[in-house]
Amino acid sequence: MKKIEIIIRPAKLEDVKQELSTLGIHGMNYTEIRGFGRQRGHTEVYRGLTYTVDCLPKIKIEVVVHDEALEKVLEAVVRAARTGSIGDGKIFVQDVADAMRIRTGERGNAAL
Repeated sequence: MKKIEIIIRPAKLEDVKQELSTLGIHGMNYTEIRGFGRQRGHTEVYRGLTYTVDCLPKIKIEVVVHDEALEKVLEAVVRAARTGSIGDGKIFVQDVADAMRIRTGERGNAAL
């Protein structure tokens, strides 16, 4: 099993959810976060004063998938989230040793 952490622009959340749903991925968590990468934020002018906004709003999606589904999920997320501009986001993949469904006690792939 693999845990995928996906950091994307907030405007792309619905597109990514749709792509994951199309692949049969029905369980996911997402969090509204703030951060920056290479872009280091941006500057804004408000009432004649210049402000630096260094932490931009992002969405972090977490999903655990079977090993066989990993590549399809990665391709779908990139297809849905890519704009071609700086700030599109990142994807991190980690191994998951085990999972357990609390309600039934199922473990491993059955718990997904």
